[in-house]
Amino acid sequence: MAFVEFRALDKKSLVEYIQHTPALASKLGDKVDDLDIREVGDGNLNFVYIVAGSAGSFVIKQALPYVRLIGESWPMTKERAYFEAAALKEHGHWCPDHVPEVYHFDRTMSLIGMRYLEPPHIILRKGLIAGVEYPLLAEHMSEYMARTLFCTSLLYHSTTEHKRGVAEFCGNIEMCRLTEQVVFSDPYRVSQHNRWTSPYLDADAEAAREDNDLKLEIAELKSKFCERAQALVHGDLHTSSVMVTQDSTQVIDSEFAFYGPMGFDAGAFLGNLFLSFFSQDGHANQGNDRKAYKEWILQTTEETWNLFRQKFVSLWNEHKNGSGEAYLPAIYNNDVLLELVQRKFMKDLFHDTLGFGAAKMIRRIVGVAHVEDFESITDASKRADCERQALNFARMLLKERRKFEGISEVVSLVRKSN
Repeated sequence: MAFVEFRALDKKSLVEYIQHTPALASKLGDKVDDLDIREVGDGNLNFVYIVAGSAGSFVIKQALPYVRLIGESWPMTKERAYFEAAALKEHGHWCPDHVPEVYHFDRTMSLIGMRYLEPPHIILRKGLIAGVEYPLLAEHMSEYMARTLFCTSLLYHSTTEHKRGVAEFCGNIEMCRLTEQVVFSDPYRVSQHNRWTSPYLDADAEAAREDNDLKLEIAELKSKFCERAQALVHGDLHTSSVMVTQDSTQVIDSEFAFYGPMGFDAGAFLGNLFLSFFSQDGHANQGNDRKAYKEWILQTTEETWNLFRQKFVSLWNEHKNGSGEAYLPAIYNNDVLLELVQRKFMKDLFHDTLGFGAAKMIRRIVGVAHVEDFESITDASKRADCERQALNFARMLLKERRKFEGISEVVSLVRKSN
């Protein structure tokens, strides 16, 4: 075999690799002479190629041994590709409609071959920036989160099965440590990696770093992130990890996957919808003030959580006498008690979701990696105004999340704050 040790593939060597890999060549009808190969990796970490031929297509994703955004000065394990492939397969098993199929995985080459999400699929974040409405987004994302989080938790599995899953994914240490640093640490201290829209947000960034109450709350969330192996979470479920059309929603990029708190996934997604909301004024123009679109985002956010809650509890009721060992049926065997347990569980999960969502918002404004929602606003003063509103809301939400009984209260507050 020509590929017995790791090397970063370019277009030429990728063709050779495909020829040596029956699982990939067969997807192209074994025709490799007419391939169109495009590098589309605009991400921070990896090479991503679209490979298309007359008889088929797929995506190749290869992990590099460093953070691509920074360069070789920030080493990063290639093993993340293993965890990404494993998570795609596991989540795809529970929710095949919203996770692209994995065709091939090569651990030595840190390479995944998977279904190509053909046009008109685009990154959700880009659609939100363009002001496109996706009528099935809440339905699909609530389904994905409910099924993947419930079915990889102790509500569905025995403790033996659950610990086996935790053991498999506990090796994804470096990706978790990266999250610990960029989400729970750097935004709250002086760090060479932090950046923000300066000088407009200099005082805001300093205020976040000096906020003692905020630091108490972020410490509690970091503790949950590091210690609570609740379910197999995607680990990076923002709006650039979702590809959409009007009738399709597909979740990609699960290289940060590990067993962690359910609210980290739900919070990441809702938090990024809120970021999109606060960015909209920066994308408004005379032809479109974006007010109707902002309202659509808020309605979608509210609907996503409410549908998620409904579907999650429905799965719980469906499997209440199954093999899940969190609440043994012999003990939690009457409807009143089960409802009490569910109400407490979902309330805690809701508050976790708000907290993690707020933390993800803060880090995207004063941390190392920002979002295109704001970055594409060319007027720095206008961008800073949008970011400030988002930052102030996120700081409030992080500190006061336990006061909220339901998502409608949060959405109402966002509406008023803007």
